[in-house]
Amino acid sequence: MTIAPEEDRRLNAQIAFAVEIDKLKRIIRRNHLIDGSRRENTAEHSWYVGTLAMVLGEHAPPGTDLQRVVAMLLVHDLVEIDAGDTFIYDPVEVAAQVDAERAAAERIFGLLPAEQGAELRALWDEFEERETPEARFAKALDRFAPILANHHTEGGTWPLFKVRASQVREKVRIIEEGSPTLGRYALELVALSVARGHLAE
Repeated sequence: MTIAPEEDRRLNAQIAFAVEIDKLKRIIRRNHLIDGSRRENTAEHSWYVGTLAMVLGEHAPPGTDLQRVVAMLLVHDLVEIDAGDTFIYDPVEVAAQVDAERAAAERIFGLLPAEQGAELRALWDEFEERETPEARFAKALDRFAPILANHHTEGGTWPLFKVRASQVREKVRIIEEGSPTLGRYALELVALSVARGHLAE
């Protein structure tokens, strides 16, 4: 079968994107796996929170489009290929994050055929803006996963980077916006971690 030139260009662009996003597997996050054996990479994180969206979907606001949430979570961290992982408790990193990630989004989604790139970029923008129930639930899961991991690894990154309970509770507000149920659970994890001496008050 002969591929028409336009189809060939389209396929080549899609394959170039596929090759590029494989780099997400080499971006190492600060969080450890729940078994404590090593730090997770961003591709693993994206898979994990996408799966959580399916498993914990009943705790999203009624009417939330869970398929859109999963799609959003699959692409939300692709920008880390260029911008790297941002430690949310480091104000210097957070301040530099917006411009770096927007530039990364332009480049990475721009590898795709125009309409596909625009579709995935729209998902990324929606996640960042947190104006829809889907985006707020997706962001809630993105924040919930590290808290769950740290709780099950004797504080994980919290004592290592001298993070205090008040800082973690501040991040829980984003979880509460997307899912009050998960927000309450996250606060219980914080309280337990403090009680066990794994998180400084």
